[in-house]
Amino acid sequence: MTDGWTFECKVHFRNGANGRKRLREGEVPAPQPVIPGNLPRVARLVALAHRFGGLLRSGEVKDYTELARLAGVTRQRVTQIMNLLHLAPGIQEAILDLPRTLTGRDPICERDLRAIAAVPVWSKQRAMWRELAERASAEE
Repeated sequence: MTDGWTFECKVHFRNGANGRKRLREGEVPAPQPVIPGNLPRVARLVALAHRFGGLLRSGEVKDYTELARLAGVTRQRVTQIMNLLHLAPGIQEAILDLPRTLTGRDPICERDLRAIAAVPVWSKQRAMWRELAERASAEE
């Protein structure tokens, strides 16, 4: 007969790096609530443009060519994405705050924004944005 110790505790497994299972102590955490719908693609692209800009400013990447190679896209596509940073700050904020798309296509696409971003005057951009936003809300 062995006189050993017995420990009891709750454990669960989580996915770790490289698909390995990791043993964790404690209760299984509550699942994150699933928010219905998808983030509009233009919102993700504006966020990506800011991420790319940060990588360039920090020196982690030296130019658009390196960004394109890392992202697996063409230099032209990187330029299109980075041009979204030419939008007035209020427009960028409005894009990032667009509601999730529950069904169908996104009401505003990146191609619509290219013409606005090409205009260097922010007051004109804002007028073009209002027109586009009104058209998109009328189509819903």
